[in-house]
Amino acid sequence: MADEPSATTAAAPPGGRLAASTRSTLLGAMFLMATSAIGPGFITQTTTFTVQLGAAFAFAIVISILIDIALQLNVWRVIGVSGRRAQELGNLVAPGLGWVMAALLLVGGLVFNIGNVSGAGLGTDAMFGLDPRIGGALSAVVAIGIFLSKRAGVAVDRIVVVLGLVMILLTAYIAITSGPPVGEALRNVVLPEQVDFLAITTLVGGTIGGYIVYAGAHRLLDSGVSGPEHVRGITRGSITGIIITGIMRIVLFLAILGVVAGGATLDPENQAASAFQQAAGEVGLRVFGIVLWAASITSVIGASYTTVSFVTSQSRTSDRTRTLLVVGFIAVTTLAFVLLGTPPTTLLVFAGAFNGLLLPIGIAVLLYVATRRADLLHGYRYPRWLLVIGWLAWLLTLFLAVRSVQPVIELFS
Repeated sequence: MADEPSATTAAAPPGGRLAASTRSTLLGAMFLMATSAIGPGFITQTTTFTVQLGAAFAFAIVISILIDIALQLNVWRVIGVSGRRAQELGNLVAPGLGWVMAALLLVGGLVFNIGNVSGAGLGTDAMFGLDPRIGGALSAVVAIGIFLSKRAGVAVDRIVVVLGLVMILLTAYIAITSGPPVGEALRNVVLPEQVDFLAITTLVGGTIGGYIVYAGAHRLLDSGVSGPEHVRGITRGSITGIIITGIMRIVLFLAILGVVAGGATLDPENQAASAFQQAAGEVGLRVFGIVLWAASITSVIGASYTTVSFVTSQSRTSDRTRTLLVVGFIAVTTLAFVLLGTPPTTLLVFAGAFNGLLLPIGIAVLLYVATRRADLLHGYRYPRWLLVIGWLAWLLTLFLAVRSVQPVIELFS
């Protein structure tokens, strides 16, 4: 992506107001993070828990959003202020640690991207009745075309913003059509009928697990936005990215809740598609196809971009090499999908374990830099309150790591 502005051109002007190009970059980074989180798994998770918990799921959504904000505030700030990618900071904290982080992310990213391509294929099936393997392959060609375009960076930023808004607006339409009990959901935010800790941790892991937590911050660096002078914009971007994801989670929750509260029985094979169809008939099914395709193709873009950012260098890797690696990553995962269909359960379990292990390692590295390595932050004085909530949220990532490794242990027990 050779069209990125330099750090100088992206610098904040006097008075702290952001230039138009920087605002555009921040918007793209926010939506890259948000749409990376909103993938096929996001839709499945939200639907499953809504069916299980009903209106009480509202409490889990709000708590998970607050935890996600605590983690993303620290991730974006440390990476943005230091001007270094997460794995580069890892290698500075302990030689070789950054490469361990990159290896974990690469394995998880490869497997989960097969799932993203699969989701794109299922989306084209719901939209046009197209064979999912053909639809997945064609969607991958679209993603490759975006990265091969002359202004790939701008293209990525604009496409994730447009598709992110499309997903939210179409899902909001279904939510209005399904007529959910909004008052009951709001009451459960304050006085939940049921508190499901498993749902909360699952949502946190699905929203910022693996590569997702780094997607927006790495995008900012590649666009030249870094340094203490950009703290205000970086902070705003990290919070807004999670809020965008939260809005999509809420409108999807309300869409499904309206159907379930109305007494409808969802098809267990595809509960989300069934809910959309029952809410708005044949139109609802097509809308579901568009939402699933948009969620999947943006996740393909986010996974490919972020994974490659972990195995390349800002200064030593040319734009052409990065682009070819992204294209190769998409091609390999698409070929695997065409040959395998959806990833075998065993592979998904292993990939989930890798993603689960990466989260506490990566967060610990960044919080350690914020706590003990002020030399890497260019003299920036890190807020103590942010460190406190960061370390508290980090404890939850340890729990997520244990949960992700347990299925692997069970496979061999």
